[in-house]
Amino acid sequence: MNHSLRKGIKLLGACLFLLYMTALVYFLFLSEDFGHGGTGEYSYNIIPFREILRYIRYREVLGTRAVLMNLIGNVLGFLPFGALVPLMARGARRAWRTTLLSFEVSALVELSQLIFQVGCFDVDDMILNTLGGLLGYLLFRVLSFCYVKLETA
Repeated sequence: MNHSLRKGIKLLGACLFLLYMTALVYFLFLSEDFGHGGTGEYSYNIIPFREILRYIRYREVLGTRAVLMNLIGNVLGFLPFGALVPLMARGARRAWRTTLLSFEVSALVELSQLIFQVGCFDVDDMILNTLGGLLGYLLFRVLSFCYVKLETA
């Protein structure tokens, strides 16, 4: 791949990442549609898989939208993170590094929600976000492989 194309892809990735992070901050901390009104009470879950199992077990009571927003939304919310970070940072082109970075950012988000009393601290969100980051990394690898195959064809 020529140098100018590589720079262009990296610049596009950086712009998309900035847009993604802005949207993530908005939806996680500011959007009232996602129940982030700031009740002033700390809410937390430190037991792994407790909320995931609760959402699955009571899916009919909670409703499909609530279940999808929580379970699938947390995974999809970090999918772009896992796909864009290795595009921009050569050091993140290993699955374990991108997955670890996804976990660290998710932990930072959850701790911020606890400290600023916005949303709730939930270890299950960190699990789902980390899974989303890993799936995003796998998407990056698949797209990279396809691009190389097209370039050599």
